[in-house]
Amino acid sequence: MDERRTWPPTREASLVRPYTLTAGRTDAKIDLPLEAPVQTLQPGLARRWPASDARGRIIELCVKSPSVAEISARLDMPVGVARVLVGDLVLSGFLRVHRTLTEQSTRDERLELIGRTLRGLKAL
Repeated sequence: MDERRTWPPTREASLVRPYTLTAGRTDAKIDLPLEAPVQTLQPGLARRWPASDARGRIIELCVKSPSVAEISARLDMPVGVARVLVGDLVLSGFLRVHRTLTEQSTRDERLELIGRTLRGLKAL
């Protein structure tokens, strides 16, 4: 077994700098917790996104309602960039952010969040 593996696995470097995807912005214009599930809305599905557009990849991924953190991980994108892009898509009416837990959240809501988090971690 002479095969040498490097860790972490090497990836092709992206030629696009993260700040160019967000026009230099670092904050989302909406409150966007990392654990918040995000869902694609019909206008997002109806729009034709260029293959190289990160927003189109986010729209496709959000059909399954991943969290903001999952979007970042699955698209290999810095979490700050994912938050800004998701925020833009929410404000444009292409995505919906589901609420996360509050002080008044029920036990069932808390268990659902734990289950969703575990499923997301297993999928990664």
